[in-house]
Amino acid sequence: MRLAILFALATSITSAAAQDGAAVYKQHCFVCHEASSVTRAPDREALALTSPESIVRALESGLMREQGSTLSATEKQAVARFITGRAGGQKADPNVGLCSAARPVFSLSGSAWNGWGVNLDNTRFQPPAPAGLDADRVPRLKLKWAFAFPDTYISNGQPTVVGGRLFVPSANRRIYSLDAKTGCQYWVFEPDAPVRASPTIVAVKTPRLRNVAFFGDRRGTAYAIDAETAELIWKTKVDETGQSAGISGAPAYFDGRLYVPLIAGGEGVVDLKTVCCRSRGALAALDASTGKVLWKTYTIPEEPRIAGYNKAGTPIWAPSGASIWSTPTIDVERKLIYAGTGDNFSDPPNNTSDAILAFEMATGKIVWVKQLTQGDAYTVGCRMNNKAGCPESNGPDFDIGAPPILVKLSSGRRVLLVSQKSGIARALDPDKGGQIVWEYRVGRGSPLGGIQWGSATDGRYLYVANSDISFTKPSFEQAEKRVLDPTRGGGLFAISIVTGEKVWAAPPPSCDGRQFCSPAQSAAVTAIQHVVFSGSEDGHIRAYSTDDGKIVWDYDTAHEYEAVNGVPAKGGALDCAGPVVVGGMLYVASGYGSWGGLPGNVLLAFSVDGN
Repeated sequence: MRLAILFALATSITSAAAQDGAAVYKQHCFVCHEASSVTRAPDREALALTSPESIVRALESGLMREQGSTLSATEKQAVARFITGRAGGQKADPNVGLCSAARPVFSLSGSAWNGWGVNLDNTRFQPPAPAGLDADRVPRLKLKWAFAFPDTYISNGQPTVVGGRLFVPSANRRIYSLDAKTGCQYWVFEPDAPVRASPTIVAVKTPRLRNVAFFGDRRGTAYAIDAETAELIWKTKVDETGQSAGISGAPAYFDGRLYVPLIAGGEGVVDLKTVCCRSRGALAALDASTGKVLWKTYTIPEEPRIAGYNKAGTPIWAPSGASIWSTPTIDVERKLIYAGTGDNFSDPPNNTSDAILAFEMATGKIVWVKQLTQGDAYTVGCRMNNKAGCPESNGPDFDIGAPPILVKLSSGRRVLLVSQKSGIARALDPDKGGQIVWEYRVGRGSPLGGIQWGSATDGRYLYVANSDISFTKPSFEQAEKRVLDPTRGGGLFAISIVTGEKVWAAPPPSCDGRQFCSPAQSAAVTAIQHVVFSGSEDGHIRAYSTDDGKIVWDYDTAHEYEAVNGVPAKGGALDCAGPVVVGGMLYVASGYGSWGGLPGNVLLAFSVDGN
């Protein structure tokens, strides 16, 4: 009898916890994760691919720390069980897929794709020799291996490939070192928060000379680890102030210094109780040997202060925002650094948001500013029916999320090629304070792009992919689920870097009846001689001829794979990370379970010989 009572009580408690989890999700999570059409928050189906432990960790110390601060420990556990439908996660076998003990000597010699944009100019163009892949061989590419990231619904980390090894970040809060040819694993390193952007690998004295991997996490900490062993050399909290300052772009290295871009937190305000917004974007220079901050320049010179109160009496801080989302561009000739910024989060907007900023390399002093969209203050609350937390400016949220590209024309004139979420590509003159040389519109623009993560140039054309993600049910707080529009968005363009005229335009992909599909092309693009690669939200990676835009190779990544590390693997939408080409191999990250897109967790490697 006593046993029966205890069993009934335990069952009742479990049922109540599940019910409480549903209530917590509905009250605190639903608006951003299900109803909003402009946040990148994953829906519940995508989150269910992770473990309860990961969700609790995100609420306690990860990207959702601010949202989780209002929940009790019991509520965090309950909502994690409700989302995943289970009490605990499955662990990957750490002994599967490891490289043999007899490892080849690691060096920085040979072909490489190092960092986000492959060079200091951020051209995303790989020349013939390091590419090891030409236009004639691209149509013969076959899948060689697949590596799966456990405990995540997203694969948005772009790998760095140096010395025959691949270094790739994952949303599961791990950095992996893999063999570039086989995908076997050398080591795994766990930072304090997820990492999205590519590591940068450099030989540095620390104090002994060794090959070092540099990267930054989404909580604003920069790291230096031994690229051979994953030993931590140093880590530096680059910004201790503000709300959720983080690092989204890859750091750039030059002449003993690491240049780290910082994003500001606070754009996710969706209610009147949350304080908006106390942080600013910044660029920091760190000593690469020690991690010491040599200078840090905020994109907004003025410190935030209380500028007013919302209807609930919650203080509003300003100025704020102007994040630097992507890796900075190094101008070796002029000893300057160029970076693009995002919107403001609170009124009044200032003149350094949605702008290109030129920093003096030695001191961090801002030399010039060219603003491309004025009056842009925005939070996610602007897309809610009640506009809770939305500044009066109300967007349009036209950040510059892609790095500027520095090129020299045949005439000797230098230009910065700039891509923006407004859907406009431009050429600016860096030697005349960012004066506009030409501009060309590829899309209508939106909070999700426009031109999202990065264009590429071969010195002849600028290759620009259009996002313009759309939804058939932008339901906001209504009880309906957002649904991607399979008929709107996408398109790839070739633009003359001299005149700004369109050379050709490839039509948007077709979803062909696939569910949870968009033809949008948000991911960064990559060029080699005569070929440009572009991934789409429909799950395909395509290769286009740079002569006329015709598709020369097409691979559907949205299916299951047998991964070399034994983890269940599935591809999905392609977003953020661009393809990487080096040593005759093509590497593609597949899976982007945000805003209703196709989730996935795999890194794919292609070669002409295949398996």
